[in-house]
Amino acid sequence: MQNKGIVICTAVLLTLASIFYLSFSFATRYYDSEAAKLKDPIAQQDYKDSVKYLGIYSYQKCLETQIGLGLDLKGGMNVILEVSVPDVLETLADHKTDPAFTKSMKEARAEEETSQSDFISLFVKYYHQNAPGHRLAELFATQQLQGKVNPQSSDSEVEKVLREEVQAAIDNSFNVVRTRIDKFGVVQPNIQKLEGQTGRIMVEMPGIKEPERMRKLLQGSANLEFWETYNAEEIIPYLQQLDSRLANGETTETTDSTAAETKAKPAEKPAKFKIKNADKNDVAKTSNAQMEAAKKQHPLLAMLQTTGQNSLALVGYASVRDTAAISKLIYGPVAKQVLPSDVKLLWSATPEDGIQAKNIFGLYAIKVTSNNGQAPLQGDVVTDAKDEFNHVTGQPEVNMTMNTEGARRWAALTKANIGKAIAIVLDNAVYSAPRVNGEIDGGSSSISGNFTVEMTKDLANTLKSGRMPAPARIVQEEVVGPTLGAASIQQGIISFAIAFVLLIIYMVLMYNFIPGMIANAALIINVFFTLGILTSFQAALTMSGIAGMVLSLGTAVDANVLIYERIKEELRAGKGMKQAVAAGYGNAFSAIFDSNLTSLITGVILYVFGTGPIQGFATTWIIGIVCSFFSAVFLTRLVYEHQLNKDRWQNLKYWTGISKNLMQDKNYKFMSMYKSTFGIVIILSAVFIGSFFVRGLAQSIDFTGGRNYVVQFEKSTQPEQVREVLRTIFPNATTSALSLGTDNKTIRISTNYKIESNNPAVDNEAENMLYQGLKKAGLVSQKNLETFKNPDLRAGGSIISSSKVGPSVAKDVTYGAIISVIIALAAIFLYILVRFRNVAFSLGSTIALAFDALTVIGLFSLLQGMLPFSLEIDQTFIGAVLTVIGYSINDKVVVFDRIRENFKLHPKQDIQTLFNDSINQTLARTINTSFSTLIVLLVILFLGGKSIQPFAFAMTMGVVFGTLSSIFIASPIAYLFMGRSIEDRRLNEAALETAEAK
Repeated sequence: MQNKGIVICTAVLLTLASIFYLSFSFATRYYDSEAAKLKDPIAQQDYKDSVKYLGIYSYQKCLETQIGLGLDLKGGMNVILEVSVPDVLETLADHKTDPAFTKSMKEARAEEETSQSDFISLFVKYYHQNAPGHRLAELFATQQLQGKVNPQSSDSEVEKVLREEVQAAIDNSFNVVRTRIDKFGVVQPNIQKLEGQTGRIMVEMPGIKEPERMRKLLQGSANLEFWETYNAEEIIPYLQQLDSRLANGETTETTDSTAAETKAKPAEKPAKFKIKNADKNDVAKTSNAQMEAAKKQHPLLAMLQTTGQNSLALVGYASVRDTAAISKLIYGPVAKQVLPSDVKLLWSATPEDGIQAKNIFGLYAIKVTSNNGQAPLQGDVVTDAKDEFNHVTGQPEVNMTMNTEGARRWAALTKANIGKAIAIVLDNAVYSAPRVNGEIDGGSSSISGNFTVEMTKDLANTLKSGRMPAPARIVQEEVVGPTLGAASIQQGIISFAIAFVLLIIYMVLMYNFIPGMIANAALIINVFFTLGILTSFQAALTMSGIAGMVLSLGTAVDANVLIYERIKEELRAGKGMKQAVAAGYGNAFSAIFDSNLTSLITGVILYVFGTGPIQGFATTWIIGIVCSFFSAVFLTRLVYEHQLNKDRWQNLKYWTGISKNLMQDKNYKFMSMYKSTFGIVIILSAVFIGSFFVRGLAQSIDFTGGRNYVVQFEKSTQPEQVREVLRTIFPNATTSALSLGTDNKTIRISTNYKIESNNPAVDNEAENMLYQGLKKAGLVSQKNLETFKNPDLRAGGSIISSSKVGPSVAKDVTYGAIISVIIALAAIFLYILVRFRNVAFSLGSTIALAFDALTVIGLFSLLQGMLPFSLEIDQTFIGAVLTVIGYSINDKVVVFDRIRENFKLHPKQDIQTLFNDSINQTLARTINTSFSTLIVLLVILFLGGKSIQPFAFAMTMGVVFGTLSSIFIASPIAYLFMGRSIEDRRLNEAALETAEAK
């Protein structure tokens, strides 16, 4: 084998990289176990903050780098947020009431539901129709777009600006969402802008147990404000009085007492942290009991360390773990009596600089100067913002520019507050509160603070976009309970382990101990490399990802089977062991390469057009295909050549008593059967198509839009009972109930109730209506809605998972599903045409693949309601159809590769005989590969869990019919098309020879 050095070097590098990345999971587990030995939660956190893996990586970095678990394994929440482009345009046009504008917006909204064109293009088209002779600048030459659009701007210039503004709003939404998720404390969140889907942001949050709180957090608008402030010495006396009144036990009583004017020194209280360079003896080392006693004397100031003079608006410091308790006090009823009505206390967005302790946040005193409580200056006046470095200090800062009106108001604001601080606030968190040294005119100024380079980039983007022109709304949502996730982990591990063991046994039974174990070692290396690469991408492992890995095991066997079957053929032809192994690997290479590449094509299409579970499956499948090709084709050959060069394994057997004569020397006349098989295919196709019209397909909410609730009942409950109740709960909506198990305790409830509404309160409303209706019918007995929504409290019935798909997402899913199947077939047609240079092979494979897809879809139509699991058409099902196409083409490529090889060896042979011989020669490989893959799929089908059973069923049917279609559809079609051209060519050659003879 050539290039041994490259293969060995690649294997070593992959091994080292996999060990490195997988080691973070073991390091995290070790640190967690050590921290668990400490009883104090604070001590646990301090231990985690202090550790350094390999002397470099913090505990947080280990958490981020370890292989993560997806929502279906860990539990949590997945949402897709959408920034409404129509709302953005309405804001940019200052909500004009011009009839042509309102009519164009209405028509564009209506067409967007069914069109794949973006909203801006549709709006421009309709505006030109409704207002001929008018220009877009008449609408968008507004104060907000001053400097970007003027009355003389052309339509193309205005359209360009609108697209830039929409993209800025989306980028701003992304940054705001990421900041909010980080502040919420989600470990290993996955936040990404969805490519090709304007305005959509996907957020995956493992471990979330408060979905309602997260919905509110994600759907709020980014509100940028510039506030005047109070100096600390003006507010601290009020905080001291508030502390005293709280210590006296006051809660809600009213009093006419005014705030103390004195600035007396507060009573002693334990210091929780210190300013850098402060006296170390000032640090109090109190126990929990002492702290509780201190809180009784000073409920507020025991947690909040006040600052004093020269601190500008910063009135105090507090540990992040105390901010919630302090907020409850400073926003409570007593605080409303004590604090001036024009004071608003807000926390810093990031930990304060200059503090030795970790995670210390600052509390700022904001001065409310308007009657309506609004900030004197808001983010809509910012026209540009850039992240730069200060020329003097070299620290990162943000330079911002305002429009004319903003510059005027900013100059007045800074002039009135010389010597004081101006607080820059985003979503009620203070990003910076710099001292004003003089009036700032011209509308340009810089913001500096405790910033990193990344923070200034994000802040500049937020300032540039200002307040989000339209709030983001959730258009798709999925919530999975942690208990359900734990069950999925167990099912995934069991199915993976059993499938792996069965494959090992099967390979040994079919190819003897040493060849079988070498193939099994390649499978283990494949899994090891796949997990290592997956971890290096920081991708989360999901149930569908495990299915992709398990399936890649089945397809990895195919390469070993192809090689071993070719080696057996060469040995039967009388070659020595060394020559047979070399010829076996060489002759099998083209078939392995082609089949793996066609699978990769399908995997890439799955990844590009799929979302969520489909992408997880595609990622692991693609990685598994590449790793299996490397391990089976190159690494195993290194082992054989090493042993054979030392004159070992010269008498190795690649068969056992079971497999020695399996499908050998067969002479089935497959090509003579094509009329019968085509007749059967036509009948089956007619049955499947007829079923589409008569029974239809059970479309999930992925295609129709709606809400799904998987409800675990305490007692056996018939779906018919639930359906009757749903009709009364949601009388004007479409509803359904489907049992997900054989015990009738787990039922999935679907409804499209108010799915068109963008009001975030509707989600909670639908859950409340469901709870009240089921409780009234006596089907659940939970005390309240919160316990009904808690997936861990199942006694009395509860929602263990839920999902929501908006109509716009459903439309895109339907379009993407159709396009992805068409693109997969077209891509494979072109690849086969280029690789085999004969349209007959392309036609045969494409028609057979189309029948394979039709069969799987038709069976889902025919058998719906007859099997103990759901046969709904969802995104996972589309993934299964595409995977069937990718797997099925493997078998066809192997058969066609042998036909191509035999054409070169026997160019004068009768074409029908050549096709029959080629199929018979590959029959053993076909049976072994299909059977090994079926072993894996059947394990997934019976042990992989309800969420993956429909996928496994579709794949099982696809493998069976895909194998049959290779022999009885693809090959006969190629034979008929190719046979005519070859016979015509031979007749012409014979005629020429006869003419020359005369």
